[in-house]
Amino acid sequence: MIHLHDKTFVPFISSEEIDFALSNMAKKMADDFFEETPIFIGVLNGSFMVLSDLMKYYRGMCEVSFTKMASYEGTQSTNQVKQLLGLDVEVTGRTVVIVEDIVDTGQTVEALKAIFKEKNAKHVKFATLFFKPEAYTKDIKIDYVGIRIPNKFIVGYGLDYDGLGRNLPDVYQLAE
Repeated sequence: MIHLHDKTFVPFISSEEIDFALSNMAKKMADDFFEETPIFIGVLNGSFMVLSDLMKYYRGMCEVSFTKMASYEGTQSTNQVKQLLGLDVEVTGRTVVIVEDIVDTGQTVEALKAIFKEKNAKHVKFATLFFKPEAYTKDIKIDYVGIRIPNKFIVGYGLDYDGLGRNLPDVYQLAE
């Protein structure tokens, strides 16, 4: 059990389960991209650990970059997505794999799809370590999913509660 700010969280997913999921995702991606060099785009702040560890398992050629989006305040989605940091790579005619820590409602997925379509990416694929199918409201396919989880608030492994918890190697869920 851990305490962050005014909330209590209990153990949910171990670092070993996370490693296994990332390894499987990387193998599927390597199979899909064996004839091309994709650009992996991490969505900050949450994806920094996911993308770092995913790249340790990915065996194909690739490029890596980041963008920063924001859609949460506290434990709730604002249902509005803001791009806080733009891209520093050219994506025209390229396959882009957007790497998220978690996909819940899909608001960020939808915003990113529009951004990369406008930038003329050849293909836009989505990868997420954690996916909440109960909360997902969009028709956009999530191509690579590490772990499906219930619609609960989680922290750790890049995910935070008001800035705290990102550095935890395991994932914790909000205590009921």
